[in-house]
Amino acid sequence: MQTADIGDIAHEAMIFEVSATPKPGLVDRVSNGAHRDMDFFTFLTSAAALRDAFEQFARIGAERAGEPVETLLPFLQEAGIAAEQRMFMATHGVNTHKGMIFSLGLLAGAAGWAGRRQEELGAEHLCALVARICHGLTDAAYAHVAEKPVERRTKGEAMFLRYGVTGVRGEAESGFLTVRRHGLPVYRRRRREGASVNDALCDTLLHLVAVDDDTNILGRHDMETLRYAQNAARAVLRLGGMRTSAGRHAIRALDDDFIARWISPGGSADLIAVAHFLYEVECRTAAEGRMPCCEAAPLRAAAVSV
Repeated sequence: MQTADIGDIAHEAMIFEVSATPKPGLVDRVSNGAHRDMDFFTFLTSAAALRDAFEQFARIGAERAGEPVETLLPFLQEAGIAAEQRMFMATHGVNTHKGMIFSLGLLAGAAGWAGRRQEELGAEHLCALVARICHGLTDAAYAHVAEKPVERRTKGEAMFLRYGVTGVRGEAESGFLTVRRHGLPVYRRRRREGASVNDALCDTLLHLVAVDDDTNILGRHDMETLRYAQNAARAVLRLGGMRTSAGRHAIRALDDDFIARWISPGGSADLIAVAHFLYEVECRTAAEGRMPCCEAAPLRAAAVSV
């Protein structure tokens, strides 16, 4: 797989994530969700500005394939800072994709590194590489945070001290454990069943919201609200999610509820993009005959659920 192909898949993951509809509390094709400063087109503008960034992440990995994968982090971080600057310029300061730049950038770098070395590009291997790249990242980020004055702490640092959550850094250092345990298996199963990409992504989101200690929710609210959101997602899943009429009605009602409560599970939204990226890399590698088939269902469009 070429670095351009890896970049294409990451770019697609960003666009598919925002396009999936309905997503409770999140920006999608018909709603701004629990947001006043961004809409569907803000995300498309951001994604367009970032198109070349992910090929660059993959190229960094490929060009350094002769070195240990652990050496990639500072080079990926430098490229990530440049990508964030392009995002903020395109969106006039709105943070649309900072989490995805981090997560998909790491995965693109790992895929570029492994691909150049002719290693397999399965989800488990790529996630293991990301865990190696990020080893020690959370300790480095939070080791001295308790010593910082309260007014200088970031939201992430404050949440770490209060709840012990490590956010996107911890997820990456774990090799995207939440995605591997809860997100990707659901996405694979729904795609094998013939669900549209839209419905598979929406159901995957519900499963992730149900288990993820989403720092977007914690940052806006508190642990009680996070538990409320998790339980609400589980209730929709018990009704069948996007597979049933009752489930589709419930997810639309949950969207209204999250908007009213100003709940935005943005951390979980980033993880469905990760799930799609991993799935598509596996499937396209299988199509090239480099690994067992992922049993991908034909790509099928879905109408907007309103």
